[in-house]
Amino acid sequence: MKFDGAVVIGAGPAGLWAAESLGLAGVTVWIFDQKPSLGRKFLVAGRGGLNITHSEELDQFASRYDNPKRWQGMLQQFPPGRLKSWYEELGVPTYVGTSGRVFPRTARAPEILERWLERLYELGCDIRLGYKFHQLSINGRSLEVVFQKGQDYSPVNASAVVFGLGGASWPQTGSDGLWTQQFADMGIRINPFSPSNVGWEYNWSPKFLSVADGKPLKNLAVSCAGQRVRGELLITRYGLEGGALYQLGRRLKVDSSIEIDFKPDLTDEELRKRWREGLSLQDAAAQCWRLSSAAIALLEEVMKPTDFNSFLAAVRRCKLRLNHPRPIAEAISSAGGIDWAEFDDHLMLRRFPGVFCAGEMIDWDAPTGGYLLQGCFATGKIAGEGAVKWIAQGAEA
Repeated sequence: MKFDGAVVIGAGPAGLWAAESLGLAGVTVWIFDQKPSLGRKFLVAGRGGLNITHSEELDQFASRYDNPKRWQGMLQQFPPGRLKSWYEELGVPTYVGTSGRVFPRTARAPEILERWLERLYELGCDIRLGYKFHQLSINGRSLEVVFQKGQDYSPVNASAVVFGLGGASWPQTGSDGLWTQQFADMGIRINPFSPSNVGWEYNWSPKFLSVADGKPLKNLAVSCAGQRVRGELLITRYGLEGGALYQLGRRLKVDSSIEIDFKPDLTDEELRKRWREGLSLQDAAAQCWRLSSAAIALLEEVMKPTDFNSFLAAVRRCKLRLNHPRPIAEAISSAGGIDWAEFDDHLMLRRFPGVFCAGEMIDWDAPTGGYLLQGCFATGKIAGEGAVKWIAQGAEA
């Protein structure tokens, strides 16, 4: 197939935003995805309430990423406020939750995706499903992408190509990481994938699980390797999940020991004043300190306090050494992917002029809280606009 325009491969948030950037510039765009439907990871992310971005100041926002200096510059090109405005343009009002996270006020992920696709169709984007990337070749400014559909192979020629093939988490959505071999064969440096925003395993006793399995632990402070965060945890049959762990993900890879403060808003003196003698440790913790049954069970499981002083110490510094993270297929996101040294400032591959990448196929990492989607949208915009400039330069040549 001859094609004088841009090809976007991968119809997740990064790829779709790149396609929109190209379409807004008047470039003809074909979008290819290997799955029979698109936006699957976007839809999965919206199952528990679509956290689209965060409301904090840009400096603090950038500090959540693995390389704050790099992300400071990238987020200036596509700040969180611009993403909120884009949702408003789709007819999706947003609101800021008590945690500072930003959510759609009414619309859910399927409706938002439908409105987004209508917008892309209006821009003239052509979407083709069931096409799996097979190989890429380049001859001067001419790019040829070969796709596999069933047993057939289809070559497509384009002026620019944007890849948004995802990382290696949630492979059922299409982010299976299998593209890495093709890119490695092209001489592109790939850093190994590892799970991010993922649960960690811990060997609970059957007695503890009979009381606490599936129970949340709220209003905690959790520390790891010198970093302290506020958040929640969820007890699971295999260990722990939750936003507090996700924020500490990079530290946990270095040191899997954590320390939980179950009452971070109260001083030791305040806790002492609230304590009432004459009750069992468990009853006093529940009635005086309002600890949940799951929290009390965890303290007894891990720290085994025998009196008030040891119980207070356990509440303040409950120490666990976690075993290892859950498999990457269960992770919300993944770290690893194409090394940043392979790209220029427009996210174009230096070895393959006219070829751009976006989203989680690039090696970056961030916690949940709106940072993942913001990162995908930002890289999609930068890559898409980079492809627009590349095509314009070719037209002028």
